[in-house]
Amino acid sequence: MADGVGPSPERLLEDVREALSFLGEVEDASHLRGAVLVVDDDARLADITARGLRRMGFDADSAVALRAMRAGEVLVFDLSLVDALDGPAYQQVHATRPIVVTGATDPASRALAAALGASDYLVKPVELEELAAAITRRMT
Repeated sequence: MADGVGPSPERLLEDVREALSFLGEVEDASHLRGAVLVVDDDARLADITARGLRRMGFDADSAVALRAMRAGEVLVFDLSLVDALDGPAYQQVHATRPIVVTGATDPASRALAAALGASDYLVKPVELEELAAAITRRMT
């Protein structure tokens, strides 16, 4: 603007679009509470749980088998699936310090969850608010 001529309207629109794009990213990040993977042998239950968590602001995904974890993703893991894990998958689950959900209340199941490095042990049926609180604790 040293010569008295401002930027072209196209340039101004481009700058505004870029600024709005950055604003959208910030808004998205501020509304999401974190990434969660729900792994359960019951695909329908895993999906319902993930949908409920998404309504609560989490970036939640569901699966019936373990997949590669995203950085910072919290794992909600059905204890009944532990027997299906091979060595590397078991180590992956252990490294995530999963939130274990199960229908089992016996001491052996609790010991299995502890050996898996569980950060929380929740008995089904799990209330979404209780699960969200466990996820939030796990993220901090």
